[in-house]
Amino acid sequence: MSLSRWAIVAGMVLFQAGARAQSASADSTLAVLAGWMTGSFSSAEQSARDTSYFDIRLHMARIWVDRTDGYWLYVEQATAARTDKPYRQRVYHLTTQDGGYRSDVFTLPDPSRYTGAWREHSLLGALTPDSLIARDGCSILLHWRDGEGFAGGTDGKNCPSDLRGAAYAVSEVTITEAGMVSWDRGYDRDGQQVWGATGGGYIFRKVKDH
Repeated sequence: MSLSRWAIVAGMVLFQAGARAQSASADSTLAVLAGWMTGSFSSAEQSARDTSYFDIRLHMARIWVDRTDGYWLYVEQATAARTDKPYRQRVYHLTTQDGGYRSDVFTLPDPSRYTGAWREHSLLGALTPDSLIARDGCSILLHWRDGEGFAGGTDGKNCPSDLRGAAYAVSEVTITEAGMVSWDRGYDRDGQQVWGATGGGYIFRKVKDH
């Protein structure tokens, strides 16, 4: 084999080894992201300081743990005064994408059937990925930032919303080991905010691991 041929082969081997190492690193960091997102969270501290923010309880539990296509989380959000009446129930699908991380968002058919499933997984027995309804355009794109954790949000005006006269929704998220900051807002067609916090995101402290 000629020297140039050896160089090409060696280069390919090094490239493949580097790609495998990069993929392994991304997968391990994705596992960290999933671990930080899994648990019970509370905005009670923020609400006590600033009454313009509600006291919210957020629960995220991993589901379908035998699947190998990323991490799936069941998500339930409710006010502290009505934890049995969640106002938001979702499934998140966490994967790697283009050197970063992606959280696809899904709604559930007849979500009231699954209330409390974060602690009673048997309630999800009949639920399958193909029964979920994708919220196209509402995926959260995240990147790792040294010293800050994971940060990112939705892409532009691509997440549709009709809540309170909105045309689209925007979400910004920062996730650390201690909790997360989540800022969701809705805007009308003229770009005027019509729902969501105006002074910054909700600060959720992790109060329990699952």
